[in-house]
Amino acid sequence: MNVHESEKIAGLLMQLGLEESTDDTADVVVFNTCCIRDNAERKAIGQIGRFKQLKRENPDAVIAVVGCMTQQDGAGLALRKKFPFVDIVLGTANLDKIGDLVADCLATHKKHVEIDTDPKPPIVEGLPYYRTSGCNAWINIMYGCNNFCTYCVVPYVRGRERSRRKEDIIDEFRRALDQGYKEVTLLGQNVNSYGNDRGDGYGFADLLQDLAKFDGDHRIRFMTNHPKDMDDRVIDIVADSPNICNNIHLPIQSGSDKILRLMNRHYTRDDYLATIDKIRAKMPDCGITTDLMVGFPYEEESDFEDTLDIVRRVQYSNAFTFVYSPRRGTPAATMPQVPEEVSRRRIMALIAEQNAITRKLSDAYVGGVYRVLCEDIVEKNGKKQLCGRTESGRMVTFDGGEELVGTFCDIKITRSRSASLFGTKV
Repeated sequence: MNVHESEKIAGLLMQLGLEESTDDTADVVVFNTCCIRDNAERKAIGQIGRFKQLKRENPDAVIAVVGCMTQQDGAGLALRKKFPFVDIVLGTANLDKIGDLVADCLATHKKHVEIDTDPKPPIVEGLPYYRTSGCNAWINIMYGCNNFCTYCVVPYVRGRERSRRKEDIIDEFRRALDQGYKEVTLLGQNVNSYGNDRGDGYGFADLLQDLAKFDGDHRIRFMTNHPKDMDDRVIDIVADSPNICNNIHLPIQSGSDKILRLMNRHYTRDDYLATIDKIRAKMPDCGITTDLMVGFPYEEESDFEDTLDIVRRVQYSNAFTFVYSPRRGTPAATMPQVPEEVSRRRIMALIAEQNAITRKLSDAYVGGVYRVLCEDIVEKNGKKQLCGRTESGRMVTFDGGEELVGTFCDIKITRSRSASLFGTKV
């Protein structure tokens, strides 16, 4: 979602006649920040501080800091105090103003701090995009979150759920296909909640069904899903629609019922496994990925073992693994914290478990032929190759010319290495 928001920011700046810079000596620098984990926030602060020298060498340069980090209570003003050389500070609901404020700052050197605290800010349509993800187009279908997981800042910095009108989404989807994009990824903090706030009875399954009707050689993906809201109809539509990828990201976070209750996740491990069984029954080859967190407050060794058990049962094709990071203003930040050395040991054990599963699943691809969307060119040891993904989301590297980028190819997998597959065009 941050990648796509950066595409919007770039589009607004390009309307001013600005061009993308290839180095740090730019006239305008925009930091689009994330604060979902402490590590991300500390990295952003370190990068911002690095540009003090740029401002000293070029006082006319405009430096802007926007996004989740600045939206936290009092964070915008605190950032301006810590980094007085920053010219513009915007929250998540004010990104559409970046073009006007940069233009004003370039002309007048006036500084701006705008943080909209409305929990349901309006959705601004018609913003320009400078798409940077090759043959993939990102499309937001909704913004915000109503779930209030006890570890998460998203509802506080992104606001409540707001769904875009189906007409606006479908129009943008059509334009993306007309512009030649071969893969469209639908984005939302919880795509399964799409439409709940509109009250017209049109939900995520309806949207998927409408988008699946478009003819042409393209793929549809979506992220992210909440296990409590993943219903049978969505699973059926994905299974029955040739252009919707059999690839579902379903974050469980923990395999322990005790921890799931403390996280306020509103499902049990049995609920989750029942959903996995439904997906496997309809789509045996579906690539299922997840998010997993260790070291959440009150997590004991038995709770961690429950998480390892889930990983072994589900056999994820990939998992994004994290150590719990306390976030100011969330309920979990006030709970007793797990010692760092314990969390460190658990995350290493979890990664080792998942890596072993990923290697085993990768080996099963060898000898098979899979349809791959060629996304980009990679260079290693002086040799250029193509890379792309299967429908299930696995990355494949193979030989071929640049003219294949943005096209679909049938690739025979000849070898595997951990999460990576290698093959030849057939």
